[in-house]
Amino acid sequence: MSQKQLKEAFISNLNGTSLLEISAGLSLPPLCLLCRGLLLILYYLHHGKPVSSRKYSLLLDFLVLVSPLLFSCTVLSPILFFIPVILAAFCAGIFSRIYSRRKREARVPFGQIVEEFQRARLEPECIPAITVFRVYVNVMTSISILAVDFPQYPRRYAKAETYGTGVMDLGVGAFIFGNALVCPEVRQQPHTTQPRFSSLARQVLSVWSLISLGVGRLLSVKSIEYHEHTSEYGVHWNFFFTLALVRLAASLLLAIFPKHKAWLVAVALAVLYQLLLSTTSLKTFILHGSDGRDSRLGFLDANREGLLSLFGYLAIYLGSVQVGLWLLQPRSSVRGWLEALRGLALALMALWVLLQLCQACSEPVSRRMANLPFCTWVLAHCLLLLGFFLLADLALVFTKLLVKGARVPCCWEVVQPPDARKKHGVEAVPIGRQGKLSQLCLISAVNKNQLLFFLLANVMTGAVNILIDTIHSEAAFTLCILHLYMFLNCLIMYILHARNIVLKFW
Repeated sequence: MSQKQLKEAFISNLNGTSLLEISAGLSLPPLCLLCRGLLLILYYLHHGKPVSSRKYSLLLDFLVLVSPLLFSCTVLSPILFFIPVILAAFCAGIFSRIYSRRKREARVPFGQIVEEFQRARLEPECIPAITVFRVYVNVMTSISILAVDFPQYPRRYAKAETYGTGVMDLGVGAFIFGNALVCPEVRQQPHTTQPRFSSLARQVLSVWSLISLGVGRLLSVKSIEYHEHTSEYGVHWNFFFTLALVRLAASLLLAIFPKHKAWLVAVALAVLYQLLLSTTSLKTFILHGSDGRDSRLGFLDANREGLLSLFGYLAIYLGSVQVGLWLLQPRSSVRGWLEALRGLALALMALWVLLQLCQACSEPVSRRMANLPFCTWVLAHCLLLLGFFLLADLALVFTKLLVKGARVPCCWEVVQPPDARKKHGVEAVPIGRQGKLSQLCLISAVNKNQLLFFLLANVMTGAVNILIDTIHSEAAFTLCILHLYMFLNCLIMYILHARNIVLKFW
């Protein structure tokens, strides 16, 4: 077998992992975020000032926010279930140290602190959890697209061939979910009147960059005979085309139907598509081609997975729009967001029950077909990850209330604490003072140039695969390559952010 055939075989015929293992892995990014925030608060408590060195800030962010994810999906994957426990214990130890020192300086009953925390008012203009969710999906995807070519990356985490739940299968759906959370239909002010097709016009102008990237990827992959998994999207199709067409189709549907009914359109689309899969020969066509022998004759036959899975991804996008609209409802207090967390938990339980019913009555999860169980699974686990980030944010808000003047980048700021806190020395945090601190945040840096970050990751992944025999690499070499690859990408984003440079292609 040639090197190309070896690498294609290395990422083919896989069956995914368990839902429990994926759920355990999803707890790692929020715990890393919480750990980074607590370390910054502890540093402020000891030194009376935030970390001022950009070099040390970048190093801290990379080692705490990125490096644990690299280890957990490679050499530490056999003990994945213990890693969240270790991180949670570490976070609890830091919080205990912060609270004990706070208690010596100001003796306030814990119950009173909790009550005032619930009444505290948060900055209403942003929801940090959405930003962090989108950035971490990008980061975890960038790690996986290169790590999957190394033997240290468990095969069960890679994309499943036909049925199964791999980590990378979830990453594809999470990308769609994250894009929908910040689409024009969600960000549009509720009381403003705009032409019905204005969002569609904006999407038409913006998606040409994705189409250009899709064409560029297609030409480069074919010209250098780069290894590719044909049953993933087809011969000519790729994820850039999927993302572009889903955004256009969703904007068209949301221009026709009321956007607050997006979830109904999503359910109707997903159920109708599943009925077609179950009652017609559509499933056989997707899995085995028009002649039943995996033919690739004609454009539709050659790209059947990418073209027909658009229906499932479109359902995920529309359902995610509904989530975004719900999250942007006016909530300014901690108590309001605690109620929102309860709402997320109820929605998660409902989706989990629906997933079990779908798999029992129809078929298992299939990313290749983007069937109804796949749509339900993606929405459920994305809500789980988003809920984890909201919970981590609120924990950091509570900790910051204990330490006067402490601030954490990409975290809610208390803009109007209760009057009762003033006598205990806790002051409101001015919104305008976040600007300088945000320059020291890796999350803000990646968020400012997310498409460029993903594009660089793809280019670097291709370069590494061309230059290195990844399949036969040792563990130490693999970790060095992955850390260097991610650090270079993060460093470029960090430099661009420090210089306030945003590179867009539209």
